[in-house]
Amino acid sequence: MDVLGLVRIRVRRGINLAVRDTVSSDPYCVITCATQPFDSSLALVRNSSTRKVKTKVVRGTCNPVWNEELTIYIKDLDVPIVLCVFDKDTFTVDDSMGRAEIDINPLIECLRMGLEGLPDGTKVDRVQPSKENCLADESCIIWNKGGKMTQDMLLRLKDVECGQIEIQIEWIQLPGNKGL
Repeated sequence: MDVLGLVRIRVRRGINLAVRDTVSSDPYCVITCATQPFDSSLALVRNSSTRKVKTKVVRGTCNPVWNEELTIYIKDLDVPIVLCVFDKDTFTVDDSMGRAEIDINPLIECLRMGLEGLPDGTKVDRVQPSKENCLADESCIIWNKGGKMTQDMLLRLKDVECGQIEIQIEWIQLPGNKGL
């Protein structure tokens, strides 16, 4: 497998998500990347031909807290990572609650700088919201213990009347592969 590495996505919470049931929603997140290996345990999620990972459903809220870690393989840095939010329905197709693209390129650029020995918590870079990204607020790339870098993001959902998703991404280098 020609994998560059993994991206760990910590899906923390949703903020002011759209109401899709009578007074609230039963939201969950699905993260897709066109290069994901197929996992048959997720085949029943929405469209079985697309590779995806998902959070649990949080019932009866428009401000869910997931605090879940999802990991995806990255084979091509130019293939978008898309986070979609859905409302779980029992008898009908799950309702869309918006989507956002996760841009890992600023994190990758910082990793390629080859930094070492920075104090824990050092802000390496800041990414501002723009029309080219789904950021709702400034996003910081932080140097952490053990030489790891993470990027906190507050994503503004598209194709919906309201809603944001708070996530954190981290690159995981696989031993023995070609890497970045």
